[in-house]
Amino acid sequence: MHMKDFSMSQTHSYPRELVSFIFDLWQDVKFLERERIGIDFSFQLPDRSLFEQIVSVCYQASLMREETRPIMFRLIIRPAELFPVDMDPPAGLHILKFSEPRSFNEQELYRLAPAANFYRTLIGISIDQEEKPRIWGLIHSGLRWMTTIYGGRKLSPSLPPSLVIYVTGPGKISICLGSKMIASLNGGQINPLAPNIFAAERLKESFAEEHYKLRLLHSKARDQSKRPWAIIDPEFSKSLVQQTFRRIIGVIRASRHGGMLIYVPIDMSQDLSGENSFINIKYRFHADEPRHRFATLMLRIMNTFAEIYGDINDPEKVIGWDEYVTCQNEEIALLDEAIFNVAQFIATLAATDGAVVMTKQQELLGFGGFVLGDNEKIGIVHRVIDLDCKRMKPELTNMVGTRHQGAYRLCQHLHDALAVVISQDGDVELVKWLDGAVTCWSYAPSGVPDF
Repeated sequence: MHMKDFSMSQTHSYPRELVSFIFDLWQDVKFLERERIGIDFSFQLPDRSLFEQIVSVCYQASLMREETRPIMFRLIIRPAELFPVDMDPPAGLHILKFSEPRSFNEQELYRLAPAANFYRTLIGISIDQEEKPRIWGLIHSGLRWMTTIYGGRKLSPSLPPSLVIYVTGPGKISICLGSKMIASLNGGQINPLAPNIFAAERLKESFAEEHYKLRLLHSKARDQSKRPWAIIDPEFSKSLVQQTFRRIIGVIRASRHGGMLIYVPIDMSQDLSGENSFINIKYRFHADEPRHRFATLMLRIMNTFAEIYGDINDPEKVIGWDEYVTCQNEEIALLDEAIFNVAQFIATLAATDGAVVMTKQQELLGFGGFVLGDNEKIGIVHRVIDLDCKRMKPELTNMVGTRHQGAYRLCQHLHDALAVVISQDGDVELVKWLDGAVTCWSYAPSGVPDF
């Protein structure tokens, strides 16, 4: 393939193109079915020209600065009277109406943004009788909505089916329906809804054996118990790993240092703990229980969770993530806090130059790991476009840094490895060998900036 086949388009998009993209999505039946947006028939897109005006004002506001800080805010298009007024964070939304509506323009957004903290507050706007947008007040949401991005089991109040706009920096705008991001505009490029990479079957296959081993240990403990235990949904361990993964990634992104995580098969732990031809781990951990603490805590959570919900009158009772996030048991809360403390500890290790190296069973081998073979460059990788891994786009790697090249090089030679590369600017990429090529997935938590 010639070099020109890999070149990127230089055409830039602006608010009008972003709005057109959203309207086109609403004509895509497959998109609506996949994202379950069409279920709420009460929601309709606003008039196109009006929507363009709103997004354009947000775009102009994003180009302004408050002293040395960029303008950031969340805005929801929904009349104040459609919100419940008897709820408060963390379980609900606190609605505060201005005594008089304010004009909707970039100057007003500029003045409001410092008070409407991005992580805690939304700016409410509605359309008046003259078909003009007006700012009616503020909505205090609290921080729990960040749980779906940075991990955790706390329930957050769902935003109603209304258009929500994130402004996170100069020219950076994301459009959401309620809490679900639909598309974003960044660097003059429109980015569609990022797929949930955890749903990619080809990625799930990488950890299938390790999840099986964990469930097997849990089943043995359940069989040995003298008390009835509930049955844990097979997907539960996957959800728990996903949440801790999000927490690790979130802490590394917030550090603005970047980092790399490397996951290898469990049977390579001994090989990588000594001299080998793949990774030189500068700081290695001793092979005892603390190195396995992550897996130990996961097993304790599963065992305790099953025991708490055990019912002699319902021995076949099945429990999963929904029950876990609503569980009020103190021991579960302590274990949940413990596993996230370990996740944060792992994330801080990535601040040292080199990768954090773990097995796929969450055994922490060490940190400061450098992939060997600096002189070897991987010229082309394949980027996954869809979850089925049926559409891929070849990309040249001549512009990537040493972390990315190290990840590509490792997966080129160690086909069972999985590398996670976090850039200083917050971009996250998963890398593995797939179907005879180094393959990448872009992991976009939601376009939300770090704390």
